[in-house]
Amino acid sequence: MTLFKQLLIAICLFMIVAFSGGFMVSLESSRTQYVNQLRSHAQDAATALALSLKPSVDDPTMMELVVSSIFDSGYYARIRVVNLTTGKVIVERNATPAATAPDWFIDLIALEPAGASAIVSRGWRPAAKVEVVSHPMFAIGKLWQAALGNLGWLLLCGALSFLLGAWLLRRQLRPLDYMVEQSHAIGRREFLSVSELPATPELRRVVLAMNQMVDKLKALFHEQAERTEKLRIESYEDSLTGLANRRYFDMRLNEHVSQVEDARSGYLLVMRVNDLAGLNERMGGQKADALLVAVSDVLVRQCFNHAEARHLISRIRGGEFAVLAPGLVKEEALQLAHELETALSSLRGTGASDVSPAAFVGLAPYTPGDSAQTLMGLADQALSQAETQTEHIWYCIEHGAVDSLEDDHHAWYELLDQALSERRFQLFFQPVMDASDISRVLHFKVLSRVIDEDSQTLPAGRFLPWIERFGWSARHDRVMLETVFEQLTRHDQKLALNLSAATLGDPGALNEMFDLLRRHAHLASRLILEIGEEQVPDQQALEDLTRRLKDLGYSLALQHFGGRFSMIGNLSSLGLAYLKIEGSYIRAIDRERHKRLFIEAIQRAAHSIDLPLIAERVETQGEFEVLREMGIQGVQGQLFGDPAPWE
Repeated sequence: MTLFKQLLIAICLFMIVAFSGGFMVSLESSRTQYVNQLRSHAQDAATALALSLKPSVDDPTMMELVVSSIFDSGYYARIRVVNLTTGKVIVERNATPAATAPDWFIDLIALEPAGASAIVSRGWRPAAKVEVVSHPMFAIGKLWQAALGNLGWLLLCGALSFLLGAWLLRRQLRPLDYMVEQSHAIGRREFLSVSELPATPELRRVVLAMNQMVDKLKALFHEQAERTEKLRIESYEDSLTGLANRRYFDMRLNEHVSQVEDARSGYLLVMRVNDLAGLNERMGGQKADALLVAVSDVLVRQCFNHAEARHLISRIRGGEFAVLAPGLVKEEALQLAHELETALSSLRGTGASDVSPAAFVGLAPYTPGDSAQTLMGLADQALSQAETQTEHIWYCIEHGAVDSLEDDHHAWYELLDQALSERRFQLFFQPVMDASDISRVLHFKVLSRVIDEDSQTLPAGRFLPWIERFGWSARHDRVMLETVFEQLTRHDQKLALNLSAATLGDPGALNEMFDLLRRHAHLASRLILEIGEEQVPDQQALEDLTRRLKDLGYSLALQHFGGRFSMIGNLSSLGLAYLKIEGSYIRAIDRERHKRLFIEAIQRAAHSIDLPLIAERVETQGEFEVLREMGIQGVQGQLFGDPAPWE
């Protein structure tokens, strides 16, 4: 029972006890008073009747008239006149007045009739005796009316006290309710503080202590997040330019050329600053560093329109930079090279001579399954060709992958438009296992494949870049949602589906998606919606998205997490279902200590806000053993099952 109810019940019990005690004290006092009044009433009546009967002591008829007149005018149980000489009753009247109170009240009062007597004399000799008994019903009636009045007043005071007490208690106990919300919020990985302190000193101390605890937890979490972000910067960022370093580049390169479901073909661009060693000798290290920073700024600006490439710009060594651009076709890669050549022309003259270009660029295509070492060799060949030619500062090397990247634009348009209209997609499912019990499936990750004209299935890495290029990502999300809801009706498993940035950034598409989610709200507990780390909107939009999903009963999660760890401070208040760590941080984690240190730091920060972690692309038993030892909650990868259609 809540404290609020207990206090209200205590108030009611106090009122009842106070009324009962007051009533009993009043009853005892009134009982004595009424007994005395009844005796006095009987004695007065007996004396008056004796005086009235004296003239007619020998006239029985007149005597009866006098007795009747007095009996009928008062509250008497009996009046009797007895002849003293013979002992015979001369006149007698009896009556039983109607009850003016319930029987239980009459029994409770226990007020007995009171009697008195007087002598009727004939001259100086007694002739008769008058006996009068007063009935207590009149007194009982008065007591009953008084009791009803007291009860009515009690009920009125009780009702007013109940309402006023309830209002005061609810107001005074409001900080306790908020403290409960604080505790629940900590469980949801939110940190709330009570801004308005209660006036009650006792509650004020408790609220201040709770606020202090919440602030301490929040500070500890942010401190942990800052340490982890610092570790990430030291491990994977170049200290001069702020770009990714060679270690991070190699991780992502191996990830993008691996044979996985959503791996995409693309281009590797390598840029080398012209004569950096000579510049160091002639102008000093400070100006050389300034040139490297200027070149990195040019890369960032020109790659801004290529969402994937924008997050894969690296300084791999000295004066060499690399841009990994998955999803680009040859036409787009050459356009990027032209744009870089134009932008780098502004840096001409800062290097070895006034006529030499500031840098050279080499381009090499790749497809999933290529060797990272071979790809880097092709990029170096392209860079060498660029340095020997005079027409452009860039060169694109030809490779077998070019044919697969330059599929007919119109054919892709027709194929994907028809697939979206006719929902010609096949769902593939990859299990996500509980790391502590690999026999238990946490959920299934949903992947899609397009069925082409030859009834063959094309993996997401091939068609998703074209869907994005045509601006159909939101349309694809809607088709996938509809297909997933149909799938959920066939079994009782939990599924996870990715949403694109196009849906999140388009209010119309987002509202359509929520309409669809609302119509299938009965399946909300079995569907988790995921967004990629690179697709996370601004904080306010993300909070609105999670709030609307929670209202419908759906969960939100982040996948491919790790490159933007600094955002974890903003994620603590969202109540996410989990974080999926990007696969490049998982590969060879049992052999590369820097990855293990970084994942341990992420685990500590996530554990402090009770946020589950799931490792993506776990491929070896050694990787799994390390992750399980760290306390990672879930694992996903080829070690536990490749994506496959539902059986």
